[in-house]
Amino acid sequence: MKINGIAYRSVWLDADGWSVRIFDQTRLPWEVIPLRLTTWREAAHAIRSMQVRGAPLIGAVAAYGVALAMREDPAALDPVLEALAATRPTAINLRWALDRQRAVLHKLPPAARAAAAYAEAQAIADDDAETCRRIGENGLPLLEEIAARKGRVQVLTHCNAGWLATVDWGTALAPIYMAHDKGLAVHVWVDETRPRNQGAALTAFELGAHGVPHTVIADNAGGHLMQHGEVDIVIVGTDRVTRRGDVANKIGTYLKALAARDNGVPFWVALPHSTLDMRVRDGVAEIPIEERSAAEVTEMTGRTADGRIETVRVVAEGSPAANPAFDVTPARLVTGLITERGRCAASEAALLALYPEKA
Repeated sequence: MKINGIAYRSVWLDADGWSVRIFDQTRLPWEVIPLRLTTWREAAHAIRSMQVRGAPLIGAVAAYGVALAMREDPAALDPVLEALAATRPTAINLRWALDRQRAVLHKLPPAARAAAAYAEAQAIADDDAETCRRIGENGLPLLEEIAARKGRVQVLTHCNAGWLATVDWGTALAPIYMAHDKGLAVHVWVDETRPRNQGAALTAFELGAHGVPHTVIADNAGGHLMQHGEVDIVIVGTDRVTRRGDVANKIGTYLKALAARDNGVPFWVALPHSTLDMRVRDGVAEIPIEERSAAEVTEMTGRTADGRIETVRVVAEGSPAANPAFDVTPARLVTGLITERGRCAASEAALLALYPEKA
């Protein structure tokens, strides 16, 4: 995708051929700062601190983190895999990418591990970019059908599931980009997505950079818009999908699904194969939900009128805050899943029909 007309991926190798570049997403949209990662510890910090976020991108950066580690000390494979796996507990793509590296590297002598780790990290990144492109193609007909009936498509999305959350294209935003590029009149309602404001900061940034019409709304406005016919379809991404189709995504997604069901609005979830976790059946009971720092709730960062980037407290002094980062939307509230292999119902039978090898 593009920033100021220049095509980027969200993770790439630097010109030296071994260090890794990412965008510091904690500085967006105020500053576009490419960071250079030179050690696996820096990669782990980038994941933990949300300099990179989004389940597919976390997996790709972790894979490159393994490559950096193997360049430094190929005998340290198992401790590095364990340390990287502990950075974010909810997104399953992290474990998927590390398992791929483990399967490749464990059978190799230490001297061969660095080159193989870089090759596997590149393969994981390329796989994600192509997977997201296909998700876009498979989701596009949903928007085309609405446009054919109504002349315009109003999409509501939650959090950021665009190219900044993946290696390229995005999941939930990929069909939107393709619809816009085909000339469909598409408009996106962008949930601000408290407490980190990934919608207001990241989704709005990348939609704007691509020229897609959009409007940022408070998280609690979505239901009101649905009641008044201003939302034709909800499309969100996900950090983990269970065997029976339960969906873990950014906190607040469940409430959007409830409002969509009450108002007869289709609620679709876009995901790559790496987000499926067939070992888990009941998402509410079994998926670990990351509890992040209370400071993300009590403080907000923004740009002041004179251009300074400042963090301010927005909660009364002395009041504690809780910060569960994700919630789980049960499969019964999901209209369907958009994958790189096609669309399907949120059910075990439908998922296994698309992914029989995961049985």
